[in-house]
Amino acid sequence: MSLHNSLARLFVCVLIAISIFSYSSIAHSQTVRPPDSAVNQSVEEETTGASNTLGNNSQSDYWRNLRGGVQGTVSIPDKNAGVMVQSEGWEWMLFRNGPLKTYGWYALAAMVGSLVLFFLFRGQIKVESGMSGEKILRFSKMARFGHWLNASAFVVLALTGLNMLYGRDILIPLIGLEGFSTVTVVGKFAHNWGAFAFILGIVWIFLSFVAKNFVSKEDFVWVIKAGGMLKKGVHPPAKFFNFGEKVVFWSAIIGGVGVIVTGLALLFPYQLEFIPGELAVHKMQFASIWHSIIGLGLIVVIIGHIYIGTIGMEGSLSSMTTGYVDRNWAKEHHSLWLEELDKKSKSGDTTTKPAE
Repeated sequence: MSLHNSLARLFVCVLIAISIFSYSSIAHSQTVRPPDSAVNQSVEEETTGASNTLGNNSQSDYWRNLRGGVQGTVSIPDKNAGVMVQSEGWEWMLFRNGPLKTYGWYALAAMVGSLVLFFLFRGQIKVESGMSGEKILRFSKMARFGHWLNASAFVVLALTGLNMLYGRDILIPLIGLEGFSTVTVVGKFAHNWGAFAFILGIVWIFLSFVAKNFVSKEDFVWVIKAGGMLKKGVHPPAKFFNFGEKVVFWSAIIGGVGVIVTGLALLFPYQLEFIPGELAVHKMQFASIWHSIIGLGLIVVIIGHIYIGTIGMEGSLSSMTTGYVDRNWAKEHHSLWLEELDKKSKSGDTTTKPAE
């Protein structure tokens, strides 16, 4: 009996010992303390989320600086490679593929749609008194050459530029990846080299037409009467160029200078220091965005110009093909210019010349 009691007591003690050891092990595993060599965060670090693993500069600050486009140093000739991460590139991509493409498309569609509705409503603007058969020289050969040089270069630049912006969405489903690649590569070279013809054309038409494109008091009457385009029988007086033509001229010149400057910045990257931007790559992003915005604006304006100069108005196209216009066309659309020609003709003054 004594032996049995002794064994029972021993068994109970072993169970108690095992229980105490197990409890202490569990408690220890739930309250593991870091080793003495571990670095504890201060109250400031706990509130700011910054750690002291990199000394005075926390790791979050390190990557934040990289994302901000900090310029580092490199041993290779291209010092621009010293920028490891440049977050503005992401913003540039989002703007280019988002608002720029969307609103650019809206503007193009709005212009084309407006012209279609206008043509359905108004039709072609006719010479109401009929063609007289008498021709008057309006543009010289040199003036027409400059116009067509600029126009043909602009068409090439516009089509290849639109391909760069919208080609992936429109052409790939039609001609596939290889076809789109071929069109884009050829278009890139055409865009780059066609730019020089466009520059020459802009200078040419500026020198040829600038003297006749300053705003005059007669232009206000033309604007009030909407150029006579909305109602038959309305023919506001105008000089050699009416107000609408002057708007197109200055849009082409100012917009042309804009796409030339930004285009040269893209054609010769990191060379034009006056382009706004803190880093060199920022200058390229600025030039790229504004090149596209100005280019789209010019395309919208020129679409309207092409319409009114071809199917929109009877007798207009011949002024830039043969250089001559019908006398009645001049009387209805540029009466002040015709009166000036008649006065000088009657006085025997032969100094009157067409636009050079």
